[in-house]
Amino acid sequence: MLMDKALFIFLLTYIVIAIGQPPLIRIDRAGAALIGASLMIVTNVLDIEAAYRAIDYRTIVLLFSLMIVVANLRLSGFFPLASNFFIRHISSPSVLLYAIVFLSGMLSALFINDTICIAFTLLILGITLRLGLNPVPYLLALCMAANIGSVATITGNPQNIMIGSFSGIGYARFTAKLLPVALIGLVICAVMIRVAYRSAFASARLQPSAMHYRIHRPLLIKSSAVSGLMLLLFFAGVPMTTVAIGAASYLLITRRVKPDKVYASVDWRLLVLFVGLFIVVEGVERSGLAMATLDAIGRKTAGHPMFLVTVSAVLSNLVSNVPAVLLLKPVIASMPDRETAWLLLAMSSTLAGNLTILGSIANIIVVEGARPRVQIGFAEYLKVGIPLTIATIIAGALWLTAVSY
Repeated sequence: MLMDKALFIFLLTYIVIAIGQPPLIRIDRAGAALIGASLMIVTNVLDIEAAYRAIDYRTIVLLFSLMIVVANLRLSGFFPLASNFFIRHISSPSVLLYAIVFLSGMLSALFINDTICIAFTLLILGITLRLGLNPVPYLLALCMAANIGSVATITGNPQNIMIGSFSGIGYARFTAKLLPVALIGLVICAVMIRVAYRSAFASARLQPSAMHYRIHRPLLIKSSAVSGLMLLLFFAGVPMTTVAIGAASYLLITRRVKPDKVYASVDWRLLVLFVGLFIVVEGVERSGLAMATLDAIGRKTAGHPMFLVTVSAVLSNLVSNVPAVLLLKPVIASMPDRETAWLLLAMSSTLAGNLTILGSIANIIVVEGARPRVQIGFAEYLKVGIPLTIATIIAGALWLTAVSY
């Protein structure tokens, strides 16, 4: 009976999360997760104390703190400044493409990929339209490279933050294992977009010019210094949650920036989504549903690396990558090399986000942010998304299994 209730709540929650908003009623993904969590408690699948314990507060605090840091960087003008530095030295459309791929990939490895897409979408759209270029390949480069680059570090995306918390893998070790995957993926991304839109690049001419933007110099110096120190401490092995909350708190001490502007940049819905999902997945585990499913599949099969990679990629596009990681968490326990399993899960759940527009929040941010001036349809996206996802996941799986033995 308990398992049936958990299954019903789980399916109801994830169907709403997968489709984004059901017809007739207005419920977003965060609301669906919160309602699902409430149902787990109301139907006695979990008691309230178990629900509290299910929430991984380290993940929530780390994610919130990083949002505060990134908000200060955005308000200081850091992102358009970094973009303009590269653009001033660009001489052709192809070089512009490569600059966008590696700049967005690099910044996404340091900060959360969604924030990079928020910061750069309108900037890249404005640059390409002003120069008479087709914006589509450059916008695809932004979101796809942001997804790929984010695989390199624990702080690159929300699912990596969770995996870092669950697995106990250090920041430096995580980066050492997955940075090559990100670099290989960025090269593949640049080549595939260049080939897919070769006619647009062949006929285009570029007259590079600087963009005008506002810089808040004191905040730029302060936020850049704090961000650099934060990343150094991450690599030094200092607990990430402690470092991040300290950095965020220090940046909130200011005479120049209204706190409301910083808090307005925090994605509260994402935090609510995480809290709800932690409780829903705990309900599934407590009911025995997860273990029953694992037994039905066969623990040996479920523990195979390619099974993990394949299921992770599929689930990441059905229910999004954060829920996919939570669902596959029990499978990791059945694998002999848990560190490699966690890294494979981080790699596949992240790179799978490039398959469709709905595969990643970063994709949705770019596609929706470019409307109504530029329309990127599903077919247009899939032209690059399908081969890129397959190629990068295979390359990542081969690399991780090779370096693990």
